[in-house]
Amino acid sequence: MPRIDLPGAAHLVLDAKVVHLDEAPAIFEKMIEGWGRQQQSRMLSAGTIEGRLLLIKRFMEFVGQYPWQWTSADVEDWTSSLLSRDEPCAHSTIRGYQNSLRLFMEYVTDPRYAWVEQCEKRFGEYPVQICHEWNTVEHLSEFEARPGVRPLTYEELQRFFDRCDQRVTDIRARKRKGATAALRDAQLYKTIYAWGLRRREAVRLDLVDLRANPYKKDWGRFGSLHVRYGKAVKGSAPRRRSVLSLPEFDWAIDGLRHYVSEVRPAFEPDKHPALWVTERRSRVAETYLDDRFTEIREEAGLPRELHLHCLRHSYVTHLIEFGYDERFVQEQVGHSYASTTAIYAGVSGDYKNGVIAKALDRVYKKEDQP
Repeated sequence: MPRIDLPGAAHLVLDAKVVHLDEAPAIFEKMIEGWGRQQQSRMLSAGTIEGRLLLIKRFMEFVGQYPWQWTSADVEDWTSSLLSRDEPCAHSTIRGYQNSLRLFMEYVTDPRYAWVEQCEKRFGEYPVQICHEWNTVEHLSEFEARPGVRPLTYEELQRFFDRCDQRVTDIRARKRKGATAALRDAQLYKTIYAWGLRRREAVRLDLVDLRANPYKKDWGRFGSLHVRYGKAVKGSAPRRRSVLSLPEFDWAIDGLRHYVSEVRPAFEPDKHPALWVTERRSRVAETYLDDRFTEIREEAGLPRELHLHCLRHSYVTHLIEFGYDERFVQEQVGHSYASTTAIYAGVSGDYKNGVIAKALDRVYKKEDQP
């Protein structure tokens, strides 16, 4: 096959004049470099590329051999090791790992990039695809979330938010610093729940993303949130959507208005655009949200299986229980498929009992009529 100057092609990465004393690790590093170039040409983000390259290096260290020596059995051994930890990886995590490994093997086995030719000439061996339907997660599980992931009950939500508010009171009583940050945190978590946001969507909100709703003018600029950093498809820009404020969560609207007018200025953000700012005039980090949620959850005595994303599960569930149309809920949370929204929903027994009571009343009342 004639040489094609594709980004990441072996002849563009390797220097024909260089003789490597230890050839195998040098060629592996060039493969990694080439795959990085190929992904850059596809407009993938630097974070995505870096994570994938590190994963391939970790797999190589686990196997103890190079890509031209890898086999399908290595994938099975690696997957088993990930599942046998004290805290096993989630199926969704393993699926992502295996997908990255599959993409790398597609790259090095594609004849247009000529890595097969280079490996056979140098080592007498060549790479082959090692990820197949029968040895990857897709074949093992249709739904990948942990069984323990669920919405919070109304009582658990109340306990969590009460603890958020109590932290402010406790800090003030001890006359310690941090009350303003605690006020911010409390409203941040309430906003995540009341608008059904992902963590990144929440922390990336700016003041300009607060929008009015012409049908509810007394809410002012808090009638909707313009989400500009929604979950993106790999290689695509973040998806945007408008999340309408809802009357069932008007208490959160009042809290957000108070935060913007009274709490946020206390951080002296100057011209920083972020809605959620820190004492150092920076944007609140995603990792901070997870860490603080865990602290508050433990203080509130809530189950360990509950994590930050469960607030979003709660939002979906409660909107269904409030009677909102499933298509409306799907648009609010930015799901591409209704099936994803259905997975998030975990309606309560009271709700289901109410539904069946209405059905019984509707059916049997007709039979009782003369």
